[in-house]
Amino acid sequence: MRLNTPRIPALPPEQWSEEAQEIMQLFVDTDRDFNIFRTLMNHPGLARRWLVFANHVLTKSTLPDRERELVILRIGHLCNAQYEWQKHAEIGRYLGMSEADIATSRTGPDTEGLSEQDRLLLKATDELHVDAFISDDTWKGLSRHLSTEQLMDLVFTVGQYNLVSMALNSFGVQFDH
Repeated sequence: MRLNTPRIPALPPEQWSEEAQEIMQLFVDTDRDFNIFRTLMNHPGLARRWLVFANHVLTKSTLPDRERELVILRIGHLCNAQYEWQKHAEIGRYLGMSEADIATSRTGPDTEGLSEQDRLLLKATDELHVDAFISDDTWKGLSRHLSTEQLMDLVFTVGQYNLVSMALNSFGVQFDH
């Protein structure tokens, strides 16, 4: 973790406003009231609006689950967002990703033995992180594997989790216990 203590606290339920209680009810009911959400309850209006977009990226994206998680793990690694990386490593395992698949998020597109699609997904993530742009060669390669909607979801997934990584790192969100 970049910070050992939070800059913005993960609020306990007794400190939630009415709006925060309404937002958090689903997370509490499904035992997913994680520190990221508790931290966002310091600004429930922002959280409510962000959750709409975050929900699309995580559950309604046209990218297959494994490919989505691979790029989320990669951008989390590139941003040194340990909280994000750990959460999505858990999600990846739940979805059936192997430890080798998860490890490639750290070793990147030059990892030996990657499929062309995985190599291109990791490369696109690296390019977006460094230059906010997918090169023509990478785009053309990905276009052989992904539809236009999937390419759009790829860019928005990397962007969403780059944003989340910035927030987690800057707010000092700590690991869940």
